[in-house]
Amino acid sequence: MTLANYLKAAAGNAGAGNPYIEDVFSTWLYTGNGSTQTITNGIDLSGEGGLVWIKGRSGSPSHQLTDTERGTNSQLSTNNTGSASGNTNYVTSFNALGFSIGNASDINTNAQTYASWTFRKQPKFFDVVTYTGNGTTQNISHNLGSVPGCIIVKRINSASNTGWPVYHRFDYQQHGFLNLTNGFNGAQEETWFGNNLISVAPTSTVFTVGSNQDINANTNTYVAYLFAHDAGGFGDDGSDNVISCGSLTTDGGGLSTVTLGYEPQFVIMKDTGGAGEDWILLDTMRGWVNASGPNDALLRPNLSEAEVTVARGNPTATGFQAAGLAGSAPYIYIAIRRPMTPPESGTSVFAPVAYTGNSTTRSLSTGFPVDLAFVKARTPGGTGSAVVDRLRGASQVLQFEGTNAEFLDAQTINGLALQSAVQIGTHSSVNGSGTTFILESFRRAPGFFDVVCYTGDGTVGRAIPHNLSVIPEMIILKGRNTNSSWLVYNKDYNGGVNAYQYFQTLNGINAVAGPVSVYTQSPTASAFYVDSASNTANGSGTNTVAYLFASCPGVSKVFSYTGNGSSQTINCGFTGGARFVLIKRTDSTGDWYVWDTARGMVAGNDPHLSLNTTAAEVTTDDSVDTASTGFIVNQVAATNVNVSSATYIGVAIA
Repeated sequence: MTLANYLKAAAGNAGAGNPYIEDVFSTWLYTGNGSTQTITNGIDLSGEGGLVWIKGRSGSPSHQLTDTERGTNSQLSTNNTGSASGNTNYVTSFNALGFSIGNASDINTNAQTYASWTFRKQPKFFDVVTYTGNGTTQNISHNLGSVPGCIIVKRINSASNTGWPVYHRFDYQQHGFLNLTNGFNGAQEETWFGNNLISVAPTSTVFTVGSNQDINANTNTYVAYLFAHDAGGFGDDGSDNVISCGSLTTDGGGLSTVTLGYEPQFVIMKDTGGAGEDWILLDTMRGWVNASGPNDALLRPNLSEAEVTVARGNPTATGFQAAGLAGSAPYIYIAIRRPMTPPESGTSVFAPVAYTGNSTTRSLSTGFPVDLAFVKARTPGGTGSAVVDRLRGASQVLQFEGTNAEFLDAQTINGLALQSAVQIGTHSSVNGSGTTFILESFRRAPGFFDVVCYTGDGTVGRAIPHNLSVIPEMIILKGRNTNSSWLVYNKDYNGGVNAYQYFQTLNGINAVAGPVSVYTQSPTASAFYVDSASNTANGSGTNTVAYLFASCPGVSKVFSYTGNGSSQTINCGFTGGARFVLIKRTDSTGDWYVWDTARGMVAGNDPHLSLNTTAAEVTTDDSVDTASTGFIVNQVAATNVNVSSATYIGVAIA
């Protein structure tokens, strides 16, 4: 969490500006240590209040929910009907930047893996309410600031008869149960979310509970979790939605396309028709990916079982695809938007890590959750790079140097499900003993970098939505299930005139080619446009990944320049110089050269690699030097990155 966002979150609604989703929601993964831990996820729970939900991934402990209204000595489990426990070794404190936990085995067994989801109280997102039942009918006040899209209730002081009643806006005259596989139904609905005569929809200030003992028994105590629906209130101008409570219907084959208007990072789903269907909980940190095969990491709120791997669809730039759903009745869902805060520094979105292989699985620190990572050997080996991203799944490997289709290898970069590191496997291409490597890690952020996965449909001029929030200045795309080249678009091809008609291949050395039919018009701040004439870009049935870059003030620069034959400074608008530089000649042949500060960008010789080859790193020339505003290019024959009158494009990151 940035300092600005922390101060804004701490100030709440006191005129400090609009929040981002990162201020109020976090998926945080951790490994138990059998002692105590502090989870620093950037969410202000001590000042604002909220809910912490924890589930063991590698074991089968119960889900554990602790909220600020009930306090740290009160835990509930969504997979049973029991009353709140009073164990003091679960969540031990709510902090300004997260929470602390004790040594309870359900949440902190040594070497076991866990997922936590933190929901901060915030108008138009989430609220927690406790109340005492009266046995008849009453209205319960809330501070959600909008009409709830979903309400989940649990009796605290004693075990429930049935469990966790759930209201969802898809039908206010029906209810379900979070702890059961039963479908939603309207049997005696007025005694649940009603007034003993009729069921009553909630309002922006109250919801109604009837006489049923599981929701309003006299003198019994209850907690309610309220989730907003498309209420706005977030982002730069306060108009962005960050949570949606909707419904979907499958096509009969278990598939459904959901449009939210944003890309989600978290979803809970349930078949309202019953048929013994479990609840589904997915998130992109653990693995909710766009890949063939059973690659989604699934937890079930109604069960204590360990995490399982199945195929349940994937997020898209505008919503999500649901897959493998067995029910025919509508499914309800709660979806939460992916991170949306613009970056304030290069170090928050890019990290180069140089290391020496040891043939042992290891984690390399990056300082942030990684969305794209690639590894290249610095010494000869001929195995090529390993390119992975969070949307495709960490073990789905592509290589910059060739045209091969994506392949599965769990021993390469086998873990992006880490908060601030990349897990490297044992494969010789990324961790051969004694071989030196470079890891380049990127985080998606508005205005800087985005990743899009889509399947071609063979149409001309198809718009591919993205979440870069600005016009992409460079796009690198590759067909995942075809042997095809990496196609590169840059805003300055052909001198910037109809640049979308021209391209280069990342896996080759060629000059700019065109006019050709890869893109059909210039990209916009919401989409880029592809042609069916290119099988990679939009061939029917071709699975494609695209990496989008833009110039973000003080963070990144998509640049172009003309060589002067000697030396010149490329001003990127930085204040501390570039830490990453990618350069490609456009008017003639030349490699895609890469420099970074982890391997060395100094006044003398600077090591460089070529993305388009498996050649070893070159350390004997001084092609690039540091400059506070960006970097300096020198004309040396080894790279020819500053030939007089030659033209170049590239990307620099501060």
